[in-house]
Amino acid sequence: MASAQQKIQKLRDEINHHNDLYSQARPKISDREFDALLRELIDLETANPDLITPDSPSQRVGGDVQTELKPVKHAVPMMSIDNTYSEEEVRAFDARVRKGLDGQTPTYVLEPKIDGASVSLRYENGHLVLAATRGRGNTGDDITVNARTIKSIPLSLKSTGKMKPPAILEVRGEVYMDNEDFQRVNKELTDAGEEPYANARNTTAGTLRRLDPKIVAKRHLRFLAHGLGQVEPLPVSSYWEWTKLLREWGLPLPKETTQAGTIEEVIEQIEAFALVRPKLPYMTDGVVIKVDDFSQRDILGATSKAPKWVIAYKYETEQQPTELKEVRWQVGKGGSLTPVGDLEPVFIGGVTVTHVTLHNIDQIRKLDIHIGDTVVVERAGEVIPYVRDVITGKRPKGAKPVAVPTKCPECETKLEWEDYPEDVVAYRCLNPNCEDYYRRNRVKKAKVPAACPVCQGKIEVLEHGIDLYCVNPSCPAQLKERLRWYCGRSQMDIEGLGDRLIDQLVETGKVHTFADLYKLTEEDIATLESETTSGEKTTKRTVGEKVAQKVVARIAESKKQPLDRLLGGMGIHHVGTRVGYVLASHFGSLEALAAATTEELSAVNEIGDVIAHSVHDFFANKAGRSAVAALQAAGVDPKFEKPAASEQLLAGQTVVVTGTLEKFERSEIEALITRLGGKASGSVSKKTSFLVAGENAGSKLDKAKELKVPVLSEAEFIKKYVP
Repeated sequence: MASAQQKIQKLRDEINHHNDLYSQARPKISDREFDALLRELIDLETANPDLITPDSPSQRVGGDVQTELKPVKHAVPMMSIDNTYSEEEVRAFDARVRKGLDGQTPTYVLEPKIDGASVSLRYENGHLVLAATRGRGNTGDDITVNARTIKSIPLSLKSTGKMKPPAILEVRGEVYMDNEDFQRVNKELTDAGEEPYANARNTTAGTLRRLDPKIVAKRHLRFLAHGLGQVEPLPVSSYWEWTKLLREWGLPLPKETTQAGTIEEVIEQIEAFALVRPKLPYMTDGVVIKVDDFSQRDILGATSKAPKWVIAYKYETEQQPTELKEVRWQVGKGGSLTPVGDLEPVFIGGVTVTHVTLHNIDQIRKLDIHIGDTVVVERAGEVIPYVRDVITGKRPKGAKPVAVPTKCPECETKLEWEDYPEDVVAYRCLNPNCEDYYRRNRVKKAKVPAACPVCQGKIEVLEHGIDLYCVNPSCPAQLKERLRWYCGRSQMDIEGLGDRLIDQLVETGKVHTFADLYKLTEEDIATLESETTSGEKTTKRTVGEKVAQKVVARIAESKKQPLDRLLGGMGIHHVGTRVGYVLASHFGSLEALAAATTEELSAVNEIGDVIAHSVHDFFANKAGRSAVAALQAAGVDPKFEKPAASEQLLAGQTVVVTGTLEKFERSEIEALITRLGGKASGSVSKKTSFLVAGENAGSKLDKAKELKVPVLSEAEFIKKYVP
């Protein structure tokens, strides 16, 4: 009969084998079967505690929640990589390498550029002792507890091959989230009434910094190796040989890693990988090209930012054909209707795309889109997918053009729309109480009235094109969109009020205005419905008290948001984060802003006539006054507290942010720049004070270098400006 130790070792070997298969996306057993094996191991170890070892699979998830992530210094800095977007630039890189090697011939290794979070794993005598994020390059966060939950990260290295692991081994790689797991996590968040993540990379980075390892384990993160840090002793002389050893030791690498002897082979493999990318189960945005020979790397060296022996080729766009199944018309917060195409699901740019905006009827007619057409969908980086072209040769017989609606799909109000020539403009009354609200009229430029002929309200001149608007200001679809905007992260940041909860709050008549949010009770929310999908099975359940308590608490917490964020969330035309801050800092309160004349508004620095008229009209009409009064009655009446001069570290400076940041969301750092007295701009010019560049910075970084604009890393910005 086998001893307890033998049974335990057999189970460990079996579980580790299945972990290896899982990391290769080749699982042989179900999650339930895997959990049963793990439970059997835990039971045996519990009965024999003297046989428990740190590298046992049972020790991957500890029971304690961490209080903080401690900083750790990297033995070898984790530097960033320069990017390129063209074949010419790849050839220029090869020319620089050859020049730097003074006659030596380089060979290259190519790897997928995985869109995840860079980490460093440190093994001593074959055992994992430390895992750390890239952080600031020299220093990262200690995420060892969380890394141990990732099945594809071995807790101990195999030593059965030709060469045993060195005494000290730091392997660098990428932690990422499989595309299916990303969609699963977002579904769970939205079902719980929380905001979904924007992309898998942000989800991964945020998950790695969670303090509870049990939550990390549920996210099913994965790891692929792509480099090395401190290695003593280094057993090989080239990176290609190194990748072979990593596989022997049980560390996973992308199977698409290849070797190239010439720059022509590099170009060929870049083109070949472009066809492979859409089929991978994880998101990539390019190919990393590395000099293979370690001694040649030493000769080439590095700049202060990046090694000279590596470059990343990034693909500009990704396109995939798919079928347009239907077109729906979505009502926006201002009544505008946007056509949305329902697609046969297609995997592109790291996500499965099922819907795509078609912009407006003018664009639909320009592309000659019919229901059932095969359309080419394009997505570049973080850009929202859109229809690039229509393959008319695949159009099915009897395919019908997209029909233009005559009534609002939500409230069935008659729609107003115009198709007008270049010498004609359209206008609308800005008074939502006017019976002609949002009414489109055809007039010659010379005949644009000075005021609405019905209520004498302000007239706004519109640009040329075809517009569709629901003229009912009480349309429930508009209300839903206004509430989603108000609750957004960059506005009042009411986490937990996701799309599904907002829909039900409007449909049940519990919320008609922003102020109604602050009247909601836990019972109002707890009785609403959520859905959880597992495979093809959808389970409906009530939200419950626990989630309801969190939502009500976040609603109450939003009362503390500063005045600028309230102004940005109320849907005032032309007023966003920056304009909201300028107005809040100048007038200081809702009362003062409501009392301001258009002349006083337009006299404020950065506030032009268009914004001044829009703000004045909002506070002058009955609907605007009622919205403000209701919010004040609900306790939402922030005053602007002017920061001390010593806190205005960016006063008078214009700052541009680009690339992927580790510590901030884009909206968060731009809001911080504004609070510090600076202006967050979206484009680089000679007037730019400096650029904050995260990972994967592109054309804006190139423009800054061309104009000799100072560039700061995220870490440098934090050190210099974050209190």
